[in-house]
Amino acid sequence: MSGLVVVGASYAGIQAALSARDSGYAERITVVADDHVLPYQRPPLSKDFLLDKVKQDGLVLRDDAFFKLKQIDLILETRVHAIDRRARQLSINGSMTLDFDKLFIGTGSHARRLTIPGSNLDGVCYLRSIRDAIDLKERQRTAAEIVIVGGGFIGLEVAASASKLGKKVTVIESASRLLERAVSPVVSQFLLDLHTRHGVDVRLNEGVAEIEDHNGRAGVVRTRSGARLRADLVLVGIGGVPNDELARDAQLNCTDGIVVDDHGLTSDPAIYAAGDCANHYNAHAQGWLRLESVQNAQDQAKAAGLAIAGKTGPYDSVPRFWSDQYDAKLQTVGISRNFDRQAVRGSLKDGQFSVFYYRRDKLCAVDSVNRAGDQMAARRLISGGVSPTPEQAADLSFDFKSLLTTIKAVGA
Repeated sequence: MSGLVVVGASYAGIQAALSARDSGYAERITVVADDHVLPYQRPPLSKDFLLDKVKQDGLVLRDDAFFKLKQIDLILETRVHAIDRRARQLSINGSMTLDFDKLFIGTGSHARRLTIPGSNLDGVCYLRSIRDAIDLKERQRTAAEIVIVGGGFIGLEVAASASKLGKKVTVIESASRLLERAVSPVVSQFLLDLHTRHGVDVRLNEGVAEIEDHNGRAGVVRTRSGARLRADLVLVGIGGVPNDELARDAQLNCTDGIVVDDHGLTSDPAIYAAGDCANHYNAHAQGWLRLESVQNAQDQAKAAGLAIAGKTGPYDSVPRFWSDQYDAKLQTVGISRNFDRQAVRGSLKDGQFSVFYYRRDKLCAVDSVNRAGDQMAARRLISGGVSPTPEQAADLSFDFKSLLTTIKAVGA
């Protein structure tokens, strides 16, 4: 068995396999995953799945019939232990091997672990996989008081879900504001107010010192300021760590993930990577970046799939993210890193607004809450390199269509 082997049935892994096949790659394609279930959607795990709005069957990304139609072999419950670059061979399930001509690594990331006294107690949970979500949902049923460590996307989405279920929720965030690395102070304050209105106790500039044992499981979270918070359940959401061990052991170039070019190519001409485990130079961020998002995983993997099939199509998509919390849909396009000016469009009070970010007078990103139209326009504006002035962005009477027409006229 050779051809293309994909390690990881992630969004990136599945997309790379499909893009390679659809772009004319005629050799055998094999996807190897250590999961025990068919590839599944991950964003609903912290929201609709916890709220029982979607069942596990509804999370399936692609079924067996689809993979058969595309002539892609899917091998589940199989762990890859090592990459032999010289022999073009993988070590799997102990003593078995798997040959490859080309290799794609889509191993994603894992939850960063909390390392304090009591962090290994029963009742301290993380959320990355379907196994994690099933466990969290079951524990959440009987939990009355939940402490969430980390005010990032996972933490806030779980906080919203738990609050909807009537749980007493406390969020502990070490930074001075929520989503400090992802959004501006304006959006952070909106989210703080939103969660507070729904009864969530958000504690900023606070850390966790210890999780105290109560009858063999987590019972109390003690903060660095000395507060003791009762907890039937502790959910830790303090970021992700790239699963780049296979690549590191194979001596591929790795720095906070597997270093790849705009075609997903690693330092080995036969090996590609994309998604949460990959670090790439992003023109929109004007620097090296490891993005954890569905859109990045899929678009980056499309570029890799094209390259694997001998076609061209570098990854240059404008990054996009989204998060659903209560009745607020937060959408982001672009990277606001190092912005030097911003403009607010719409009403924070009404919960329908966008924040336009500028870097040296150029529009670099837009955060929107319940203003999907702004996001659609912003995607085209940023990808086309066209910027409304901050005054135009803030003026609800200004129609972006005039600028979008300009983009269309020049063929952007």
